[in-house]
Amino acid sequence: MTATAGGPGSWSENILEYFLRSNQITAEDGAQITWYHAANHKAQVNEALKSTAHMIEADVLLPSDGSEHGQPIMAHPPETNSDNTLQEWLAEVLKSNKGIKLDFKSLAAVEPSLMLLENVKRHLKRPVWINADILPGPNGHSRVVDAKPFIDTVTSFFPDVTLSLGWTTGWHPEKVNEGYSWTMVKEMEYICNELNQPVTFPVRAALVRQSCSQLLWLLKKSHRYSLTIWTGKNDNYSTEDLLFIRDHFDKKQVFYDILEPQNHEFKQAIGIKVNL
Repeated sequence: MTATAGGPGSWSENILEYFLRSNQITAEDGAQITWYHAANHKAQVNEALKSTAHMIEADVLLPSDGSEHGQPIMAHPPETNSDNTLQEWLAEVLKSNKGIKLDFKSLAAVEPSLMLLENVKRHLKRPVWINADILPGPNGHSRVVDAKPFIDTVTSFFPDVTLSLGWTTGWHPEKVNEGYSWTMVKEMEYICNELNQPVTFPVRAALVRQSCSQLLWLLKKSHRYSLTIWTGKNDNYSTEDLLFIRDHFDKKQVFYDILEPQNHEFKQAIGIKVNL
């Protein structure tokens, strides 16, 4: 299947087209898109909305203590409570024109969250990405979100959304870290080739260079596919690793949600101005 992204204002609109249309970027280049990561608590959301970031990423889970009547809240494990519910988060983010990426660590939070999204859908004329790690990846020991019920639930509510489907991963400073294997990418392609939505694959920066052949193969399978490069806080990788990705992959198919100082060094190296 080679269905393309949705039209202007749809949730599956390609984020490059959306931000080009509003003159927030100057070229079809994924490296021009900037991210605000883990905008969960109210203070972080306020900071994200004031920032120059194009996309706001946040984490959704159900509270551990049964508070808020089972309302989805904004927190990243190991946190289990928050000063912010998804409902409040959406109300704030609606005041901006920023794109949204919601990350789910459990299936239980998905349906109640989609119901809240349904309530604001007509006001959300922008890209919406829904993310979960659905397969075990390199050194991945975290629990995966069961792929079929996750995708079925999301697409039954919103056939018109961008799916962000990843692998659980780990990274160890003292040992050689294997990359994404052929088995891993083929299993992901088997799941995704039946879909019509755009799909982005979040991949860990420190593991991409050793998985170049596998990930290039995966991206060639559909125009709907892209990569989102992310980084663990203590991962050891270099700007050269990011430049290697830049040289080997199509600029339109790779986004970079990376931490400082590498983000600044990388953007400087490729001639993209960074607003601090």
